[in-house]
Amino acid sequence: MNVGVPREIKPGEQRVALTPAGARALTEAGHRVAVEQDAGAGSGIRDEEYTAVGAELAAVDEVWRRADLVLKVKEPLAPEVARLRDGQILFTYLHLAPAPELTRGLRATGAIALAYETVQRPDGSLPLLTPMSEVAGRLAVQEGAFYLGRAHGGRGILLSGVPGVPPGNIVIIGAGTAGVSAARIAVGLGADVSILDVNLDRLRQVDDLFRGRVVTLMSNSFNLDQVVRRADLLIGAVLVAGARAPVLVTKEMVTQMKEGSVIVDIAVDQGGCVATIHPTTLLDPVYLVDGVVHYGVANMPALVPRTSTFALTNATLPYALELATRGVVAAVRANPVLARGVNVWRGKVVHPAVAEALGEKPAPLDASLS
Repeated sequence: MNVGVPREIKPGEQRVALTPAGARALTEAGHRVAVEQDAGAGSGIRDEEYTAVGAELAAVDEVWRRADLVLKVKEPLAPEVARLRDGQILFTYLHLAPAPELTRGLRATGAIALAYETVQRPDGSLPLLTPMSEVAGRLAVQEGAFYLGRAHGGRGILLSGVPGVPPGNIVIIGAGTAGVSAARIAVGLGADVSILDVNLDRLRQVDDLFRGRVVTLMSNSFNLDQVVRRADLLIGAVLVAGARAPVLVTKEMVTQMKEGSVIVDIAVDQGGCVATIHPTTLLDPVYLVDGVVHYGVANMPALVPRTSTFALTNATLPYALELATRGVVAAVRANPVLARGVNVWRGKVVHPAVAEALGEKPAPLDASLS
């Protein structure tokens, strides 16, 4: 199969969808790999590292034209959607539930679009979302601490505190991978940390993991209203696989927050769990609402592209190899975990959460495969 790796064009995006090790694995399996020139530059990967393992360098038009399977990191922007063709396979993060226009655009191309974030195991775990959730959770505290600095619009709070001065208060909504990753960094800083979730068993796990150093609370409107008022840093880490994130923090709650407090909503790529959040970019990451700093970067792991590229491709490569070696139909039939990643199949929306966001019923995947 011809595998194409274009350079990412989303503003500030410096990750790349394939490392030289991945390119070598694909070429050793008999596939042809075309990488756009300088695609890996932002992650510190030189063009010659790809050619040394058998990949070819090509201009962007040639990468898209040749590829049977396109590997990307982020959802395609309009110029990239225009390059897709009928039957071409796109494997990337898509986050389609809050993006109906992109969904309609992908349908119109006739392409087969698989989303990293909906590849799902029977136990509910998301193997291709997990590494970026780990990165984003850790970064949420790091970025929140930065914007709490007075020079950056924040309250002037040092999250660790110092002797004689209490630490800052961090509230984390969601005890999944991103939320727990954020809690690890927050606890390491010595902050006063609370985490909320609707799953009591998950809260028990968090309590055991952090040995009582994190306050665990059931996520409900009453508790949210109480903790949001005292938060110096509020981190949204809510996830419903493939679906739009539920809005848990209302506009009224935001108006009650302290001036100069900071919101970092990791769920912004799925619509966000804070009513006042909207997507921003790494080039212009924050804005103010009622004196509260809002950080809505939808591709936060791109801030540390080398770490993120290697973490992501460690997880995606086995699935990319499966798609390339078996072909998409056989791979999806043989692997139900990968099958859950199919969002759009040649004009049909097959993922239930994405179809629901469009107000439609999903097309049965089995019927599409046949």
